[in-house]
Amino acid sequence: MQKLGKPEGEKKGHTIKSGIKSMGKNYQLYLLLLPGLLWFLAFAYRPMAGLRIAFYDYNIFRGFDGSTFVGMKNFVDFLTGRDFLRVFKNTLMISFWQIVVCFPVPILLAICVTEMKNKAISKLTQTATLLPHFISVVVVCGMVVNFLSPSTGIINLILTKLGFEPVYFMVQPQYFRGIYTGMTLWQNAGFNALVFIAAIMGIDPQLYEAATVDGAGRFQKIRHITIPAIMPTVVTMFVLNVGKMVKVGYEAILLLYQPSTYATADVIATYSYRLGFENGNYGLATAVGMFEAVIALVLVTLSNWISRKLTDTALW
Repeated sequence: MQKLGKPEGEKKGHTIKSGIKSMGKNYQLYLLLLPGLLWFLAFAYRPMAGLRIAFYDYNIFRGFDGSTFVGMKNFVDFLTGRDFLRVFKNTLMISFWQIVVCFPVPILLAICVTEMKNKAISKLTQTATLLPHFISVVVVCGMVVNFLSPSTGIINLILTKLGFEPVYFMVQPQYFRGIYTGMTLWQNAGFNALVFIAAIMGIDPQLYEAATVDGAGRFQKIRHITIPAIMPTVVTMFVLNVGKMVKVGYEAILLLYQPSTYATADVIATYSYRLGFENGNYGLATAVGMFEAVIALVLVTLSNWISRKLTDTALW
């Protein structure tokens, strides 16, 4: 005799009841989740209602009812404007250096810290590289400006002692990307390495013991055990970093750049900021921000697809 299953409505009702029962048992975990959820609702999802500003010649005093609907005009003005190529190129170039320089270094730092035999030096190195992350970006930018000052900065004092002329690094466009990349690396390398340190610590020690018995050296263990074991974590972090390529840290750039360095320092986020808060063109500024978000989504999706094809590891 054929066994009849439960009706569809009964199954759904049972699933809902099971979900409610599970939430009741684990309510402490949901309470821990609540602050983060409320933050995202208030500061990430609720502001999305304001994205329609991108389709208006928006006037903050008259609101949407008193503003003119312009459709896609703001997007067309940005894409065909004289500043588009400059800010788009600068964004990609700064992001490129962030990935080429600032992404591999935390991986190397994590391997070095975990491979050190002297645990005291290992902990000291980890602490010294981690602390800069907790310094305010305003303070870090102030330190960079002071270090590179043409009159009192330590860099120019060293150059002067060596017989060179002082260089005003902060007004020379060709130096900006290197300065920003070096500052970001110093501030975030230790913090970003924590993820990879955790991944390395999760590797089964028996694998290293077996490799030692087989006569493998330290570099062979790193090559054949450590790196393959943390590769899923590396791929995940790489996909996330590619998604942030167009969303570089504009706060630091705003604090460091000036009109003389716009040629290499002005990125999409800072351009949008100036349009909105300095020029009062809120419609165009919102359109620029939407363009940035769409490009970030495309990059994340594309990098995830490429990662799945090449390494069989992906974020989703």
